[in-house]
Amino acid sequence: MGARRDWFHGAAAFTLGVAAAAFLLSVSAPHRSRASNRPAEKAAAQPGLEKLKATFKRPAAVPFPASNPFSEAKRALGEKLFFDGTLSADGKMACSTCHDPARGFADARVKSEGVTGRSLARHTPALWNLAWAGPVFWDGRARSLEEQVASPIQSPDEMDLPIETLLARLREDKDYPQAFAAAFPEDPRITRESVAKAIATYERTVVSPVTRFDRWIAGDAKAFSAQEVEGFKVFTGAGGCSNCHSGFALTDQAFHDIGLPDDDRGRGAVLRLPAAEHAFKTPSLREIGRTAPYMHDGSLPTLAAVVRHYETNVVARPTLSADLPRKLTLSDKARRALLAFLETLTGEGEEKPAAIVAETAKFDVPVVSTTTVTQDDKAFNPRHVRLKRGERLWVVNNDTRTHNVRVFDDAFDFDAGAQEPGETVEVAFPATGAFLVFCGIHPKMELHVEVVP
Repeated sequence: MGARRDWFHGAAAFTLGVAAAAFLLSVSAPHRSRASNRPAEKAAAQPGLEKLKATFKRPAAVPFPASNPFSEAKRALGEKLFFDGTLSADGKMACSTCHDPARGFADARVKSEGVTGRSLARHTPALWNLAWAGPVFWDGRARSLEEQVASPIQSPDEMDLPIETLLARLREDKDYPQAFAAAFPEDPRITRESVAKAIATYERTVVSPVTRFDRWIAGDAKAFSAQEVEGFKVFTGAGGCSNCHSGFALTDQAFHDIGLPDDDRGRGAVLRLPAAEHAFKTPSLREIGRTAPYMHDGSLPTLAAVVRHYETNVVARPTLSADLPRKLTLSDKARRALLAFLETLTGEGEEKPAAIVAETAKFDVPVVSTTTVTQDDKAFNPRHVRLKRGERLWVVNNDTRTHNVRVFDDAFDFDAGAQEPGETVEVAFPATGAFLVFCGIHPKMELHVEVVP
């Protein structure tokens, strides 16, 4: 991949200078068209039970980025930093103060408090299975775990410690210089980047423990009761839960407006995109029995209250997610079965991250020479294309969801705005190279583009 600029360091990351704006307008202002015959919305039949179960299978290994591969020394250093109050202004607040392993790497509060004692704006999210995450924070303002690390440390409402002050503390400590040298032998300096890489490495090892759900998925029919099997069918069928809570981590890593009655703009404020107003990241349901209260605002105290919200309390707005079932009504039997199933997603023993096998993530998808790509069911198709310089890429939204085509690169910034179902966006790349195209609303949708002479 070509060099890419980090993004979402606050709203300023989206402010282009006059010269840059002029360049974008002259090279590739977003062009869109609406297909004359919009594809009919297809109501796909629910696949068979075994096929459904396979989509939730636990991965064999935990992915680490090539820019920050796993090492035990790095993990151990990250763990030490994660539990160290040195990272806060008063020396008492650590990352683990809010992300407590005994409470599902959350804190059981509606809203946490920082070193000042003031309540934070949002509920503390759990940290399970972030190795598979895309952008992090409820609003996705950090593109990666490495980018996320500095934000709570520096925030006046959280740990309130300037990074340079933290680095000075670590350099003067009797143990940390040696630990950094072991973790980063090629460059043992204690820097903002090495602190971020160490903590991010530890956070990627926070993999949820094996549960009865995992055993059932793996083929142990006795792991589930008949009621729990029925609950899984409600979860993946009439309840529509798996529209967003999908895959091993039980999250699509995307952003949805689920109709909570508050004024928080969520992803909309980050993207400056009206279609993403009130949208927040889908939380994982792993270890959900330990992480109450629920939602980005901590407003729902129990799983039963969560189910009731989707049945009776959704606030009708134009921005409601296309994946959110409308007028959901469950029978008492179906509701009880669903809640019984949700209980299987939490481990039954001591809460302890699962043992991991680390691997360096690779993108190994065949390249296709084409100028047309479609968006289908939260995925680009194909996912890896080659263009000749001067050719334009046409992205056709064949999905039932609103998408947002974006490129953030040293050579090219592009934002298509809201791309509605049936619309086509045209992208003209200004130079040869490798570019990553993604959807700002569903960031796990990634398209790799090679532009050749």
